Amino acid sequence: MHTLGLIPSPFLKRLPLWLASASAVAILVSIAVSQILLALALAALLLSGLPLLWPRIAVPLALFLSWTLVALAFSPDPAFGIPTVRKMVVYLMLLIVYSSIRTLAEAKWLVLTWIGVGTITAGRGLVQFAADVAGARAAHRDFYNFYIADRIRGFMSHWMTFSGQELYILLLVAAFLLFAPDIRKWRWLWVPCGLVVGISLILSDTRSIWIAAIVAGFYLLWEWRKWAAMALPVVLVLGLLVAPAEIQERVRSLTQPHGATDSNGHRFIVWSTGWQMIKAHPIVGVGPEEIRKPAVFYAYLPADIPRPLPDGDYQHLHSIYIHYAAECGLPAAVFLTAALLLALVDFRRALRTLPPGRSDRRFLLQAAMACVIGTMVSGIAEKNLGDTEVLTMFLAIACLGYLAAADKPGVPVTG
Repeated sequence: MHTLGLIPSPFLKRLPLWLASASAVAILVSIAVSQILLALALAALLLSGLPLLWPRIAVPLALFLSWTLVALAFSPDPAFGIPTVRKMVVYLMLLIVYSSIRTLAEAKWLVLTWIGVGTITAGRGLVQFAADVAGARAAHRDFYNFYIADRIRGFMSHWMTFSGQELYILLLVAAFLLFAPDIRKWRWLWVPCGLVVGISLILSDTRSIWIAAIVAGFYLLWEWRKWAAMALPVVLVLGLLVAPAEIQERVRSLTQPHGATDSNGHRFIVWSTGWQMIKAHPIVGVGPEEIRKPAVFYAYLPADIPRPLPDGDYQHLHSIYIHYAAECGLPAAVFLTAALLLALVDFRRALRTLPPGRSDRRFLLQAAMACVIGTMVSGIAEKNLGDTEVLTMFLAIACLGYLAAADKPGVPVTG
């Protein structure tokens, strides 16, 4: 614990909270605005005299970042990897949010604000979907092929980023409805929010996020009522039977892809190439950002993969586990995975200490657990934590989980 030794005014004490919360929420709309607010929050925190605190997950994440710098030092082109160093600033969210948000009430208001703004971004996605349907009809195009190449994205630049953020919003809504106290008088508001977000997530056609939502949702239902979790597969099957043909087609594409239209073959290619990189450079990888170079990617592309390659993004390996192992070495991937597992262990341990029944601590802990689970599952098939927008939300949610894991509200868990 560290303090600047100042005697802050009440306003200066509250300013980091407001700016940190605003930065965390603004990431749903604009990365530039969020990072400006992040810088202001850091300055306010340093001037406030509040203690500077880090959650336990910061330790393995610091090792992950440190090993990334080691990999950069051994990279054949260190200057090309500078964008990775710049992105490390985002990890200051751990310090800023954990030091600024110190009560369960403050954490709860941040979550509810996220849900409100996330519902607006989901609503924008629904409007975009309606426009895509009209566009496909006007162009007399098959909607599936027309839509897959450019899906709904809310205020984000890519549908994967949009769906990654909306996954967190959906899990926050679910955890709030299932575990927070005194929700009856507000259920009329939060249930529709969950429906709008859920529909937008379905219409995003992002299969890895669908699977992550099902797994994390099953966890939340199991913790709430085990019978509800057991009923989930039945509900999903019945829902699929009455779903629009395009949704059914997208589900079938998991095992019956539409040639190069779906990313099944593309992911097999990038994962196979990543494995060749890992075998060749298991300790420090090929170097941060090096995978973005076509010459580097093709140098490790297995010879038995036919050319030309199907359409797709070959600038990363579409898996946090494979990508970071190939880019920065196996130690980096181990440290990142350890951070995710540590959060699960810490949150689970805290949940076991709670008395039965609804509470804000239970709701925040279960929300954080579900978001970590969702991150780990979706990270199998996507480099989700490589997106600044998704990473910012994840780090902030982890901080709220660690706040709720404290023995007493407002007392941090630091070791």
